[in-house]
Formats: sequence, structure tokens, C-alpha cells
Amino acid sequence: MNGLHLTADLAGCADSGLLIDGPGLARSVRAAAEEAGLTVVGEHWHRFPDAADGQPGGITGMLLLAESHVALHTWPEIASVTLDVYVCNYEGDNSEKARALMAALVALFQPADARHHALVRGRLGAEVL
Repeated sequence: MNGLHLTADLAGCADSGLLIDGPGLARSVRAAAEEAGLTVVGEHWHRFPDAADGQPGGITGMLLLAESHVALHTWPEIASVTLDVYVCNYEGDNSEKARALMAALVALFQPADARHHALVRGRLGAEVL
């Protein structure tokens, strides 16, 4: 088994409404995963309560994939999102699917700034993806 774990930290996200729209965000992330060719087997989403000053609460959520998972966390008060896409490559190489999903998610949030990281996981000494 080996896999590819992609993360992104997004700042200055253009669509602030999406950062607090739990149902809309869930639909968009699910559609992006399916469009990338990944298999959604479960999901859970939570919207945090609004702050005492009236600032809307963010959302944390994840999709469980047959290939592994997608997780995200929104911070509407600072127009930011963190993304986590991990796919296993047990019976086939899903790395391009992970990259396509990450690209779709970044495009969805339209950040002014995005910091990306990639980590090859699994067998020690496995070929880099």
C-alpha cells in the first residue's frame, strides 16, 4: 500500500457565503470527489455556532472515500480554508484523482493565496508518485 496525501491552506477566499453554507459545501465537495473519479462511502459535516459578536461559525467536514478521505475546515472570520485529500493506491494509482480533486476544491474557494503540500505515504522505500 502507498498513497498520496495533499494539503492546502487557503486565504482570502472570494466566496464568503460558501464558508458558512454547510449543505452547499457538502454538495460541492461530494460532486468534486465524484467528478474526480473517487468513491464516496460516507460523510459528516458540522457547522459551528455563531460567535457572541455575531460572526458566523465555520464548518468542518469530511468525506470518507473507498480510497481514503477528504477533510476541510472553514474559518469565515478570516476568509480561510484548510483542505486535506488523501488517497491510497492499493490496487491502482489514484494520485491523479487526488490532484484533480484538490484542484477542483481550490478553484471552488477562489483563494487569493494558496499554500500546497504533498506527502507520499505507505511503504517505506516505495516509488515516489
